[in-house]
Amino acid sequence: MLANRRGVAFGLVRQNNTVECVITIAALETHFWLELGASVSRILKTFRDGYGRIRAIAERKLLAHPAAHLELAPDDFAHP
Repeated sequence: MLANRRGVAFGLVRQNNTVECVITIAALETHFWLELGASVSRILKTFRDGYGRIRAIAERKLLAHPAAHLELAPDDFAHP
């Protein structure tokens, strides 16, 4: 689901609770080859295509910093 054109919202179940997550449009553009000004359908397709990696990063970030809400930005996908 698109979150106010800011990013794509999704949920992850952790310890019987759902954590609300958002990956920003900027992260999709920077690390998943989403073109600038893409349509909603293109944004959602890019999200679906990259979901495995997106979920892995979200789960890793939640392990390090448990939270009820998580936002994934471009820096979360940068390699050290």
